[in-house]
Amino acid sequence: MPRLRNLGRGWILTASIVVFVVFRTVWSGHWNFPLDRATLTPFHTWLGSLMDSVDANRTSNPLMANIVEVLRTAISNFVTMLQQLISEPAPNASYPFIGWLGVIAIVGWVVYATANWRVALLAMVGFYAFGALGFWTESMDTLALVIASVVIALLIGIPLGVLAGLFPRVEQVLTPFLDFAQVMPTFVYLMPVALFFLIGPASATIVTLIYAVPPALRITAVAIREVPIVTVEAGTSLGTTRWQLLRKVQLPQAKRTIVVGVNQTIMAALSMVTIAALIDAPGLGQVVVSSLQKLDVGTSFQAGLAIVVMAIVLDRATTAAAERVERESTGHESRRQWRRPLLAVGFVGVLIAVYLSHTYLVAAQFQGEGSIGVPIANATQTAADWVQLHWGAATSAYTDWVSTWFLNPLQNALVNAPWFVTAAVVLVWACTFGGRRLALVAAGLIAVLVGTGLWSDSMVTLAATFFAAAITVIIGVLLGAWMGRSTIVDRIVRPVLDAGQVLPAFVYLVPFLGLFGATRFTAILAAVVYAAPASVKLIADGVRGVPETIREAAVSAGASTWQQIVKVELPTARHAIALATNQGLIYVLAMVVVGGLVGAGGLGYLVVAGFAQSSLRGKGMAAGLAIVVLGILIDRITQAASRPRERAEIGATH
Repeated sequence: MPRLRNLGRGWILTASIVVFVVFRTVWSGHWNFPLDRATLTPFHTWLGSLMDSVDANRTSNPLMANIVEVLRTAISNFVTMLQQLISEPAPNASYPFIGWLGVIAIVGWVVYATANWRVALLAMVGFYAFGALGFWTESMDTLALVIASVVIALLIGIPLGVLAGLFPRVEQVLTPFLDFAQVMPTFVYLMPVALFFLIGPASATIVTLIYAVPPALRITAVAIREVPIVTVEAGTSLGTTRWQLLRKVQLPQAKRTIVVGVNQTIMAALSMVTIAALIDAPGLGQVVVSSLQKLDVGTSFQAGLAIVVMAIVLDRATTAAAERVERESTGHESRRQWRRPLLAVGFVGVLIAVYLSHTYLVAAQFQGEGSIGVPIANATQTAADWVQLHWGAATSAYTDWVSTWFLNPLQNALVNAPWFVTAAVVLVWACTFGGRRLALVAAGLIAVLVGTGLWSDSMVTLAATFFAAAITVIIGVLLGAWMGRSTIVDRIVRPVLDAGQVLPAFVYLVPFLGLFGATRFTAILAAVVYAAPASVKLIADGVRGVPETIREAAVSAGASTWQQIVKVELPTARHAIALATNQGLIYVLAMVVVGGLVGAGGLGYLVVAGFAQSSLRGKGMAAGLAIVVLGILIDRITQAASRPRERAEIGATH
């Protein structure tokens, strides 16, 4: 194996591609396991029977009745309580306990107390916009699910994060589970969770937890580990116990970073809650899914705009809270004497607003709901119809051109190649980048992928993922290099990228649906927009990190700007580019799968079909397993490629 790597990565990768092309040409269409949409393998049938058995024994099985059902009921009751508080009327009531006026007052006061008056004003305007857009109840349903998910995620993530920060062995045990949860596309969580916890708020909360706990846990662990050792030693020298040291020294010192983890947990929860609409999660996601299925671009854009507003409000509020904690910890936050009296007066105002919203119809039910949203939806639908009418031929021609020259050849190459030829290439790449151990892991994953019976569909998804990732990396290199070289460009573009990263995945489907209709190209473009921010920022940081001495040496040698970028800066930042490729592939895979809602084929379509048709549930579950395998395989190989070569070789020899 070491001799294989000593040949040079470039030669090995090139030779493997040449061998793939040759054998694919010779054996095209053989041993590639094609499977019709309605055809089931014995494994699919067995999975379907297993799912039917879970349904049939839900009340008789002790595990299901005493643990799963109790947990489901508890979470469902918690979400229902929050809904009856702000969104849905309780039994024998006409309106929620707190109407729109009370909710906006509470939000403004809480954000002012934790952040500042500017963000508080933004939050109040944003919440008013939910009603003006026509989705007050749906927005509050979404908020209730986010609150429930975040509260439970923090109750799980922060204590485990503290343990992981204090004890490295705990972190070693938790890391594989966290990696699995973050690599696995969010779309895949839905079916197995819904199988055990049924569709509805409980399942939506649990799938959101799976996605939202890792950032809370990991960032908390980092925060505890980053407490200066001098501070810890000083506390220990004073005779404090381990509990006192944690409570009085480490947690206060780590508070700023933990608040950042809360921000990331909230944004992850909002992203997942919208996708969980597929398992009957109430809220804005339901509107988006229903509109996408009907190709109603206007309504989907209207609901998507409400999701964007919620993402911006929650992100800015928690970011400002983290900044305030940091200023307080460094002594840069001035203590204004009028702040506490103002908070007290505001609290009285909140109580009055809650009373009014609980007592009077005008303060309980949003007045003029949809006054802004309906015109926006109509204008958007009109624009989409106009685009389809006047640009439809052009967008269709462009889609056909891209499909003919790029997508179809790549898809045909992967789909029609014998499975063992593709597997051999993957194993060679795994061995080249990660050594014998990674090759063995890749072999096991490939065996599982073949066992699902969905090799052909997996190659369809892989082709779309590769194509979208290639575009993502190209954008990342071009824009990232520009940002890395220019502070002005970085200041202009980075806020746009930050905003793009906080938006839920569903939002990206809406504009491209209007332009290109329900096609796989829509899913690919949405995937590129979804994945590009992470890749661009990684490459920009890599280019910016090129040592100044190397730049000066290139300038003194007479290199032009183009030569400096191509021959000096990008090669020096190659590990950042490899990491950006890794992140781009993972983000793209997640979004391409979601694209199954708008016409994308492959595994995403099968997952959606499994939700829609009970006869295909087993096949949909197998498709979810195949997506997980692809995600882990892509992540492991590209992570190995992003590490410095010397480290990879040292790790392979042990």
